[in-house]
Amino acid sequence: MIEKIKQQQGNVNDTCAECGSYVDIGAVVEAEDTLLMLSFVGDDALLQAQAMQQIAQQRFTDTKAEIVDEDNTIALKLYFAYSVEKMIFQLENQL
Repeated sequence: MIEKIKQQQGNVNDTCAECGSYVDIGAVVEAEDTLLMLSFVGDDALLQAQAMQQIAQQRFTDTKAEIVDEDNTIALKLYFAYSVEKMIFQLENQL
């Protein structure tokens, strides 16, 4: 098996830095993309927003938060220190 792989290596063209990539990560993640806005509705919307705020600030201690009541909708604005923190938080919490 290893011999076969060695034989096939000559057929591989590895000159493209983006080959095999479906998207350029720099096009997806911007350094300034640190604001996550979440909306909650219902009788317990404020409690849900406060719970999500607590989860974010426990995970990333430099995260700033703002809760705004807008027409029966609670808006939670999370300001992360780094865009990667926002991405990690979204992935961990399936947002």
